[in-house]
Amino acid sequence: MRAVIQRVSKGSVKVEDKICGEIGQGLLVLLGVGKQDTAQEASLLADKICNLRVFEDDNGLMNHSLLETGGEMLVVSQFTLFGDCRKGRRPSYSAAAPPEKAKQLYLNFVEEIKKRGVTTATGEFQAMMDVTLINNGPVTLLIDTEKTF
Repeated sequence: MRAVIQRVSKGSVKVEDKICGEIGQGLLVLLGVGKQDTAQEASLLADKICNLRVFEDDNGLMNHSLLETGGEMLVVSQFTLFGDCRKGRRPSYSAAAPPEKAKQLYLNFVEEIKKRGVTTATGEFQAMMDVTLINNGPVTLLIDTEKTF
């Protein structure tokens, strides 16, 4: 799995001009699922992201996690995170999981986040979405479970 994590003041996602997910302070997670990914990786990634110390303490140091701050999470599926741009001019998405598997692991990830007590909003799987955010910091991180776990 690959996740782009952005610390946000607020974020939302629209499908066909209707907001389907919206959060205040917290994390926006763009989540890509690869062919080799498993439910175990979804759980490990959820735990890692919920416990990342990316929120500032009283001294301005990033010492607090989403769980400690009570922040929210907006999770948006993004198969293009598995785009391979090494050859030619059109990205190849052959490393991305097929839609059925990707949807199940995406939903597993969302459930793992909710189990940890985080208020969670989502986009709509396989829909054309408009994502709006105010990146706070800016703080943007990339986690690839192939390289992390």
